[in-house]
Amino acid sequence: MGARIARRLLPGLAAVPLLPRRGRAATTSLRAADGLSLTAEHLPAQGARRRGCILLFHMAGSNLGEYAPIAPELNRMGFETLALDQRSGGDGWGRRNETAARLGRDPGYRAALPDLEGALAWARGRDPSGRVLAWGSSYSAALVFPLAAMGGVSALLAFSPGEYLPGFSVRGAAARVNCPAFVASDRGEEGEAARLLEAVRGAPKRQFRPVAGAHGSSILRADRNPRGAAQAWAAVREFLDEVAG
Repeated sequence: MGARIARRLLPGLAAVPLLPRRGRAATTSLRAADGLSLTAEHLPAQGARRRGCILLFHMAGSNLGEYAPIAPELNRMGFETLALDQRSGGDGWGRRNETAARLGRDPGYRAALPDLEGALAWARGRDPSGRVLAWGSSYSAALVFPLAAMGGVSALLAFSPGEYLPGFSVRGAAARVNCPAFVASDRGEEGEAARLLEAVRGAPKRQFRPVAGAHGSSILRADRNPRGAAQAWAAVREFLDEVAG
């Protein structure tokens, strides 16, 4: 199922130009849990209010450019963001995935979990008692469930999650999640998202069902979801206000 999604998305991703980012972005390097060097982009929160750090993980064939128009909006809402180039990714959004390029091969979706762990360790190292939210898109929306099950995640947001990890039960991981959770998906994907959300033990649990949608975090991008991005953003803001004050 994950491979079909990657094949469907790659042509569209490559055709979409990278949108300019606002604010002062800093490219940084960090280590995955297994020691692999990762490229990431950090943006600070804007304004006096600091609500926590959101870790942004991309979809198949993608890179941190997926969040070019998304991260600045979260910054304006008082969140700092870290967008990651995971080892399973590619040159979508007109941008090279630096981590994947250095590795030289795609090891598969499950192999990227240590990358998410490394990002969480980075955030916790900066602020051990702060709020850290994990945000996943497509295959990484599946990975944020086992990440949150390990502990240390204040809330998770999963955009188009599904059973994309061969030999691994995402729902089994969801059943070990004790933090608040938000899921969103394209039309036709709602059933799988609901199944995973139902297993989560934490609260609140929220599912956004779009009138007009798109796969993964693209649901929030006006260039990919012109008729539905505003509605999706309203649901995300409502959840963030609920869990992050």
